Parts: sequence; C-alpha cells; structure tokens
Amino acid sequence: MTSLKTQLIERAKAEGFDVVRVTTPQAIPEAPARLRQFLAEGFHGEMGWMHERSEQRGAPATLWPEVRSIIMLGVNYGPDSDPMAGLQDRAGGVISVYAQGDDYHDVIKKRLKSLGRWWGEASGAPLKVFIDTAPVMEKPLAAAAGLGWQGKHTNLVSRDFGSWLFLGSIYSAVAIEPDAPERDHCGSCRACLDACPTAAFPAPYRLDARRCISYLTIENKGPIPAEFREAIGNRIYGCDDCLAACPWNKFAVAAREHKLKARAELRVPRLAELARLDDAGFRALFAKNPVKRVGRDRFIRNVLIAIGNSGDVGLADAAENLLGDTSALVRAMAVWALSRLDPARLVGQAWRRDLEADAGVLEEWHGAEAQPRIHLTVQSRVGVP
Repeated sequence: MTSLKTQLIERAKAEGFDVVRVTTPQAIPEAPARLRQFLAEGFHGEMGWMHERSEQRGAPATLWPEVRSIIMLGVNYGPDSDPMAGLQDRAGGVISVYAQGDDYHDVIKKRLKSLGRWWGEASGAPLKVFIDTAPVMEKPLAAAAGLGWQGKHTNLVSRDFGSWLFLGSIYSAVAIEPDAPERDHCGSCRACLDACPTAAFPAPYRLDARRCISYLTIENKGPIPAEFREAIGNRIYGCDDCLAACPWNKFAVAAREHKLKARAELRVPRLAELARLDDAGFRALFAKNPVKRVGRDRFIRNVLIAIGNSGDVGLADAAENLLGDTSALVRAMAVWALSRLDPARLVGQAWRRDLEADAGVLEEWHGAEAQPRIHLTVQSRVGVP
C-alpha cells in the first residue's frame, strides 16, 4: 500500500512542484536569534514588516499552534539563457529572472491551494498554506527539510536546481515523517560574495539588505542613495548577480513550466521606451507581473538610474523629458541622469530648479551643480571665463 507521504509527493509533482520535502516546526531553533541579530543591526532597512511579526517568523508554532509538520515545496525558475548577458547592453534594462514572467505568487499560490485541498481530504487534518507574503522563514525551513542549504548569499542552493527555486509551504496538523536536512556544500567558495556590485555581504551568510540592489530597486521607496547608483548599472528591478555566480547552477535546468518562463518583452527592454511609460502604460506592460508592485514612479526612478549609467547621450532626451514629471522622485532622478549624460543640457533647464519646491529634487540639483563640469558650464553662460 502506498504511504500517505508518497502520495503527497506524487500529487505535488502532478501539481507542478519540482521538489517536496517535510520538516518539523522545531527544526530551526537557531532562527529566532539570527533574526533578532539581523533586525538589531538594522540590516532590514525600511522593511518594518519584518519587525512586526518577528516572533512568528522565528518560531513556526507561534504562527499556527496546531502545526505538527511543515511541507516545503519548490518550483524551478531556472533561466534558459545567461541572466548576466543583459548587463552589457546599456541601452536596455535588466529585470531579475524571477520577475520576467507571470507573478510567481499567483502561479504558485494556485498550485499550493490545489495541493492543500487534496492534502486536507487525504489526511483528514487542518492545514495552512503559505507563500512568502506570510511571516514564514522559508529558506531555513527548506534547508531543514532537505530542499537545499542556505548559501553564503543567504539564498537557498539546491544540488539539482542551483539558486533558482521558488518556495512555498503547507503547515499541516498531522505528523508526517520528516526528511533529513541538506548539509552545506559551499566549502571555501565565495563566488556569490565577490559578485555583489554593492558589497552587501558583511560576512558569509550575512546580508545587509540596505546595500542590496534588490532591496534598493524594490523595497526602497525613496531616491537611490548616491553611493550605490553607479554600481547599479542597468539593473532596473532586482539583481541576480550573487545567484548567477553560484557554481551549483551548472547542474540546474531551465524551468519547464511555460507560466514561469520569461516574456520576450521583459528580457532586456529598451530604456528609452520604458522612460515614456505613464501609469496606464506601466500597468499594462506589467499586468500579472511582480514589477507592478513597486508602482510606476519607483520603476521609472530605477530606469533613470540605468539611463544615467548608460553613457549613451542618445538617451538624454528621455531624461530631459522627465524633468517636469508629476512625481518628485522621478524628477530627482531625471536631474541626476541628465547631469551624467549631458551637463550642458541640464544647465539649459536650470529654470526648472528655480520653480522646484521639493527638497529632494533641489538636493539633486545642488548636487549636480557642484560637479566641476556643470559648474564651469554655468559660469561660461554668464560670461565668467
């Protein structure tokens, strides 16, 4: 007779999950202390929601006291081409692999709910279904369940799927035989740490999110701090550098499910076209896609950083056109981008500075004018040699 756990695994694979393992709610006793240290050091930045339910994150039973087993599931989203290739195309923007297709929250949630319905009937026990919007520490739990291990970049690494796994979980009120955890196979390798453009890893297995490009372009709501702008390059949503650098990716295979594959128009979209997006155009382009969550203004902020880093004077028009945008965040980054591409043209738009009321935008104007190349141009316009 086929065991209930075997049936669970078979059903999970039929639902589109590539790997399924089981652990216990007591399997990550070290997690609360690590989370407290992370929060105490301020490495979470503006992600206040991590503080709000930190107790539930660190101890699964506090989230749902009835839990007896945690079913951890993974979906492969491995790319079918080099995710770093687009970094050489400075007239295009690079979107993180996971955000080039349909929103994985929606895709995986449907699979989790379907599997959960079946499991509830098969086990006769209550359950809860979670994806990463809930206070669940998926990566430590996935490592405890044997899906992989947390690499030095703090993300999960799998021997079969490299660094390319979406995670979901089902908390079950019935006890299931747990799987053995996966041991750490990173060894002396530090490829992921060395690949980070902004030095966001103060030590192996520790991430300062405030320096991470994924945080800066997604979670951060304000201007990109000046110290990180050049290092961001043309990454306009997220960053895959540390993931792509992992040697274990050589064993990974491209995602087999169509819904998790990249949309052609989002592989390396043209910066000039993106800069023209209004709110309606943004919503249309990123319908059913994770990028929609940041909103048009923050996305255009990222696009302008990429434009400023492009070295392509042909993109100066795109930056200049956004100097009068309704969003102060966009106007601020437009000043920075144009100061990088065509300082003389920015000087010609100085009348906008005189009408500007937003302190953040004025700060960008003052910062641009402090640059020697712009200062000299201003003086020459008023007859000073």
